[in-house]
Amino acid sequence: MLFTAVTLSMSAQEKFFTLEDLNYGGNNYRNLQPKNKWYAWWGDQLIRTDVEECYLVDAKNGKETSLFTLEEVNRWIKSDDDKFVRHLYNATFPYADKPIVALGNRHAFILVDFKKHEIVWQDSISGQTANDWHPLSRATAYVDEHQLFIVDSEGKKHQLSTDGSREIVYGESVHRNEFGINKGTFWSPDGQRLAFYRMDQSMVADYPQVDIFPREATYEPDKYPMAGMTSHKVTIGVYDLKNDKTIYLKAGDPTDRYFTNIAWSPDAKTIYMFELNRDQNDCRLVSYDATTGERIKELYRETCEKYVEPLHPIQFLPWDATKFIIQSQRDGYNHLYLCNKDGEILKQLTKGQWVVEEVLGFNQKGKSIIIASNEANAIQRNIYSVDVKTGKRTLLDNGRGSHRGELSESGSYLIDRYTEPDVPRNIDLVAAATGKTTRLLTAEDPWKGYVQPLFESGTIKAADGQTDLYWRMVKPNDFDATKKYPTIVYVYGGPHAHNVEAAWHWYSRSWETYMAQKGYIIFILDNRGSENRGRDFEQATFRQLGQVETQDQMQGVAYLKSLPYVDTNRLGVHGWSFGGFMTISLMVTYPDVFKVGVAGGPVIDWKWYEVMYGERYMDTPESNPEGYAKSSLIDKAKNLKGKLQIITGYNDNTVVPQHCLSFLDACIKAGTQPDFFAYPGEEHNMRGHASVHLHERITQYFEDYLK
Repeated sequence: MLFTAVTLSMSAQEKFFTLEDLNYGGNNYRNLQPKNKWYAWWGDQLIRTDVEECYLVDAKNGKETSLFTLEEVNRWIKSDDDKFVRHLYNATFPYADKPIVALGNRHAFILVDFKKHEIVWQDSISGQTANDWHPLSRATAYVDEHQLFIVDSEGKKHQLSTDGSREIVYGESVHRNEFGINKGTFWSPDGQRLAFYRMDQSMVADYPQVDIFPREATYEPDKYPMAGMTSHKVTIGVYDLKNDKTIYLKAGDPTDRYFTNIAWSPDAKTIYMFELNRDQNDCRLVSYDATTGERIKELYRETCEKYVEPLHPIQFLPWDATKFIIQSQRDGYNHLYLCNKDGEILKQLTKGQWVVEEVLGFNQKGKSIIIASNEANAIQRNIYSVDVKTGKRTLLDNGRGSHRGELSESGSYLIDRYTEPDVPRNIDLVAAATGKTTRLLTAEDPWKGYVQPLFESGTIKAADGQTDLYWRMVKPNDFDATKKYPTIVYVYGGPHAHNVEAAWHWYSRSWETYMAQKGYIIFILDNRGSENRGRDFEQATFRQLGQVETQDQMQGVAYLKSLPYVDTNRLGVHGWSFGGFMTISLMVTYPDVFKVGVAGGPVIDWKWYEVMYGERYMDTPESNPEGYAKSSLIDKAKNLKGKLQIITGYNDNTVVPQHCLSFLDACIKAGTQPDFFAYPGEEHNMRGHASVHLHERITQYFEDYLK
């Protein structure tokens, strides 16, 4: 009796989560995230940045000493409303040999000497957020009213374009952010030349988006090239600050070609980029003269019967300007290859049935490359040093969990941020040469005092009977194996993503915790087609999206059915984007299995998706009619039996509303009855507090029809 009383007393003190606690749009979300610290490198010296102070960190013991405060900075710069710096989180230290901190406010970008206590330079771009600043030339490239400008260190403005518009786009990301592209300007190492994208999308069809918020709704079209249709044309300009002239790379007709992963030679005389055909099965690395735009030579070529996907620019060795590394899946897994300046492969630096996930940089003293890979385990991410001469790999972390690294300027030191399934967050400072670590942060469990669910992970075999697939399961805190639980399969399943990782709570989404608290089991499986498992694993879905993936997900369902505590009469499924496509695919392909589904932003037919992504995995509708027919959900609308809610952003410019509306039309004609909800003004993912509303809606649908 005493034991029972104590247990009840302890339980009464534990709190239950709300979506305001768990959802990133919630008002208490930040308080329930693991504690974090922010750092910046000053050469090889580590600086901790905070709201009101910057600290110098001793690499030997982690001890901090104050470098300067926010109050001091604002006093030194004689701040008024225009210059006032509000916090120091984003402070950077661009010069290893100078006591200078770079700071931004609402109207200026400022360099402050924190030894002399004075401004040493500031930009002159009034009211314009700096887009791309180079520390050596102190020139800034930016786009304003569709035109590309550079302001040099003396404050002189150089206008690089005059014909910029919604249809002629300068200095911004192209090819819809595919192929590793996330920006549109690229400074040379010395900051004297700027390579930039020019995208002509005048020939691309407009998708008719509408802004409903004015009294009279307004037309806001979006350039959206669908699979098999006319795509945009991209060229690359190079502006020279010294002669104030622009030339364009002579790459030939840009029609149906993709240009990506722009890189500079260390001497700033040569530009390199990968050129890909529209079929995306023939990739070439080509060099160009940066002063004339003339094509120099093709250095490397890679082809594949399915697709080649260049995602990373070449990187020159800091200690040898005649050699560079290239990343490729040519042997079936993403690995590093050492090449000479003519593109000849000298040797393969990494090899094995695992992938290099990221090149963090170089350790110049040790002449090694610092990488993150899943060599230790398919769902881990660990940091290694790779000796360029011998190829020997040295583990730089504890060999467990999921690690993200930030290298110092020379690569002598590494900030290692990591989590494990039962570790919310730790931060270590690592000496690259010795592997010696200094602990900078051990974050406590921010969920302490709350009723937490049970998190588990394991593997099952794919539908091919051979391939291991990783899963995560989230169970209620008071789980009882003798009871039956409603179970929801959360799914994404598409390329360039994974759901299961050896991180805190096995990489679980917070909504899963919320549902487990309400008495559900949540099950997540990474099927074939998802990332970080090698070329064949990823390309198993080629030309037939949704087929292999649903087969693998049904292997997960078979596993669930083998568990006595899973109520197979109460199975649900939920996913967003590719996961929305998978949700509806599962419900209409296996209509007697899933009782309830919620599909967010779902692709319904790949012929309505954009060119670059859609054609990579499906080819064109004209060349692959059978694959498009198999993957389309339109003619399967008649199979719907369970309760299905479809949710979309009304202004989704990724999976355009045509998908959802066409499926609704098919359901009307077939006599099936899905539910539908739209978020006015929202795009592909709900932003801010709308995300809380979204997850309340998703939750309530399962509460109403599955529980």
